[in-house]
Amino acid sequence: MLSYQHIYHAGNPADVQKHALLASALQYLVGKDKPLTYIETHAGRGLYDLGSDEALKTGEAAGGISALERRLPVDHPYRQRLNAVRGRWGEMAYPGSPMVAALSLRDMDKIHLAELHPQEHAALTEAMAHFSAHIYKRDGFDLALALTPPTPRRGLLLCDPSYEVKEDYQAIPKHFAAIARKWNVGILMLWYPILTTGAHRGMLERLEQNHPDHLRHEVRFPPVRPGHRMIGSGMFVVNPPWGLAETAADLSRLFKAP
Repeated sequence: MLSYQHIYHAGNPADVQKHALLASALQYLVGKDKPLTYIETHAGRGLYDLGSDEALKTGEAAGGISALERRLPVDHPYRQRLNAVRGRWGEMAYPGSPMVAALSLRDMDKIHLAELHPQEHAALTEAMAHFSAHIYKRDGFDLALALTPPTPRRGLLLCDPSYEVKEDYQAIPKHFAAIARKWNVGILMLWYPILTTGAHRGMLERLEQNHPDHLRHEVRFPPVRPGHRMIGSGMFVVNPPWGLAETAADLSRLFKAP
């Protein structure tokens, strides 16, 4: 299915969790003078306008970045990425994960982004025009399997599916296992929704069995609008980098703060 467009959900509480942890992990990786590879399987458009009709229609950013950003430390890498994007594209600009990554990485690093949706792929290509990113109109899991183990071998993969297709919950553990076999040193990050249906539970059980060395971080928040079934979000990280567990704990306190 290719109906999902993240512009309707950009900047929501789940984005804050995902992007804050991603920025922190990348900050750690670039602290060493060694090149790395960044791979994203479901990239979206990379850059969003929170003042657009689509974003205002759902208003999900109000309970997300608009409410939570001020709780982040001023030197948090995610906050630095937000400031960089606003300085370049205006106060209503919001970075998707490809932009968070591009602004975090260095010239020596490699970026590979997959996006199948025609409009999202076109917007992603435009947003990343000034960065040395390889952009593919291709299934993200197929791309990840084709690229791994990558060169450079150090690096991180982010998987952020829409979960529009229920089969994703069964397929993702298989994809992660296959990628981890080929790229045993890679940091693999998976975002998932916490739904009232509990659809994520079986997937996580299989992931935890397959990857004992993992970090699982979850935050809860009220539904962003009446009738919405997402009541939280999670990140499952294989081979978590040093310090990410502490960063995640800090993020949990941020979400719980009054």
